[in-house]
Amino acid sequence: MVYIQLVRRGALWVAALSIALPPVGASSAAAAPGASPASVPGTPPAPAASPASVTLSFRDAFFVHGHAVSVPKRPMRVVGVVRPFVVGQSVQVRAFIRGRMFDSDDVGVVPAAGGGHGTFTDLLSSPGVGEVTIEAFHAQTPAQRSFLVRASFSALDEHVSFGSTGPFVALVQQRLAALHFYLPQTGGYDQGTGLAIDAYHRLLGSGTSQLLDGRTISRLLDGSGTFQIRYPKDGKHVEGDIADQLLALIDGSKVMAIYPISSGKPSTPTILGRFRVYQKDVGYLPDGMYYSNFFYGGYAIHGYNPAPDYPASHGCMRLPIVDAISVYSWVDIGTRVDVYL
Repeated sequence: MVYIQLVRRGALWVAALSIALPPVGASSAAAAPGASPASVPGTPPAPAASPASVTLSFRDAFFVHGHAVSVPKRPMRVVGVVRPFVVGQSVQVRAFIRGRMFDSDDVGVVPAAGGGHGTFTDLLSSPGVGEVTIEAFHAQTPAQRSFLVRASFSALDEHVSFGSTGPFVALVQQRLAALHFYLPQTGGYDQGTGLAIDAYHRLLGSGTSQLLDGRTISRLLDGSGTFQIRYPKDGKHVEGDIADQLLALIDGSKVMAIYPISSGKPSTPTILGRFRVYQKDVGYLPDGMYYSNFFYGGYAIHGYNPAPDYPASHGCMRLPIVDAISVYSWVDIGTRVDVYL
């Protein structure tokens, strides 16, 4: 059949010729109304394209209040799972921030173990702060139908200080707690957060500071830093690391909580050795010791104000006042106390 159509080209209208050809294998004679098209004898029908079930996830994301989060410039792996696996398929992975595309990659779908489904992985990082949307698009092929799936994560602003609140502060508190530093997870950058950050710096050997810098944030998100237990066979016990000015509550080979301390100054150093708690005193003593755990003579683990970030006591292991009750509640009469450099 022949069609003639007028098509505009600039200021001109041009006649376009279109010819509709009969399908290959069809009879040149017109088919009777209601009749099925003829097929070539012995030719099997083409297989239908396979539908797909697809999910997206983030392998290196953190989660705050159930939402995936990260920080700008930090590598993030986007992982997709496609069911069923079909050989030879690829997916275009596109990333957007504030509606602007900043990354696009074509990645192949590879079979997973067992071959029941396929996976694809793409590595990207957000160029800035904001909500990042990831799209995974597969164009229609003879073997598999098209699909488009989306997932999102938040790239958080790392610039926080005392008084700050929000998801990044919550993430910092979450990561410090995961490394066993004691702090109430309040969601606000408060005294407890500052003390835990200070203790983290001491553990890393990077001085003393209650403030966050880029290097500390990166190491915190990487999960770097482990308290090295000296006496795991002591069961439930306390270790005072005088060299790093840290105190840890330990159950066998598991660290329960880590605190910053201020041990004895050079003229009145903290006694070293292996001891046991023999006396516990609630509240304040006349000299200002708060919730005290005595382990040898007049030496104790106790709260005190001040408990600076350097050795300043008369030999005791001072805790910040806000940390004292949590240590007191954990320690029992007879609990082993190991003190070392």
